[in-house]
Amino acid sequence: MVSKQAFLFSLGSLYLSLLFIFLLMDVYARPANNSALKEKASDNKDENEILPPDHLNGVKMEMDGHLNKEFHQEVFLGKEIEEFDEDSEPRKNRRKLAAIFSKVDTNKDDRISAQEMQTWIMKKTEEHFQEAVKENKIHFHAVDPDADGHVSWDEYKIKFLASKGFNEQEVADKVKNNEELKIDEETQEVLDNLKDRWFQADNPPADQLLTEEEFMSFLHPEHSRGMLKFMVKEIVRDLDQDGDKKLTLSEFISLPVGTVENQQAQDIDDDWVRDRKKEFEDVIDADHNGIVTMEELEEYMDPMNEYNALNEAKQMIAVADENQDHHLGKAEIMKYSEYFTGSKLMDYARNVHEEF
Repeated sequence: MVSKQAFLFSLGSLYLSLLFIFLLMDVYARPANNSALKEKASDNKDENEILPPDHLNGVKMEMDGHLNKEFHQEVFLGKEIEEFDEDSEPRKNRRKLAAIFSKVDTNKDDRISAQEMQTWIMKKTEEHFQEAVKENKIHFHAVDPDADGHVSWDEYKIKFLASKGFNEQEVADKVKNNEELKIDEETQEVLDNLKDRWFQADNPPADQLLTEEEFMSFLHPEHSRGMLKFMVKEIVRDLDQDGDKKLTLSEFISLPVGTVENQQAQDIDDDWVRDRKKEFEDVIDADHNGIVTMEELEEYMDPMNEYNALNEAKQMIAVADENQDHHLGKAEIMKYSEYFTGSKLMDYARNVHEEF
């Protein structure tokens, strides 16, 4: 009869043997095409610091050609946008919105004109620009390891791949020795696109080195006239189906949204198409000839265009202008708070008298 100790010893030996087999299976089961430079992905914030953002604050269209759904809130609230939350106390949100109303109403006549709203929009847009400059300074120093005031493409590439989970030192060694980097296809495609933008941001004389100002153009092309042209070209290239470097309405609304699987998804797609159609016909197509040129799209994309700001001001007022006086009253802006702040002020009718 086997003793209890012997049985436990045999059971333990069996467990260790199985564990060793599983470890071997794990090693040999790993994909053969994994890069030897790739490390386990970590919570690394460098990627957010050095990768140009898809979402452009205070700009009407994203870099991929999608409309910026938060644009109205961004140019009305500026940095205060995060303070408005559906979960916040409605009374607090009403008071914050009333305080903003007072700031926009510069002549203190208790109503906002298109010119006052235009001035406010330009101020908030400049605020977004200054915030981008501030962040760019931090991000530039993060990718300028030798602090010489210039960043080479190789320096940036090393930092970018490190943010993607590659071993930074090994990548740096391979780049220095001109050795091949084993990079997956998706990452390589992103790198190729970034490289194109990098050289576009490199102002004459082209030296393949970006200064802090040029790096700003690289990360935030919406604030550089030359890079704005490049961004427009990219958008037109993606949407233009007949190669004439112009956009028709059908081309502008044909950007794929995704597979429609149910009625709810269909409604979302329909809303998306409706929004893009309205923006195309009412705003982007300046001469209303059914064709959007690169020049028209560039003017539409320019965040510092004063005419656009005035046009936007008039549109924003029209949304809530119930008495049709072409001004925005405090009660009107409170009632349409969701449009201006993204937050619906609950119990508006019952509580508004408490504030005013």
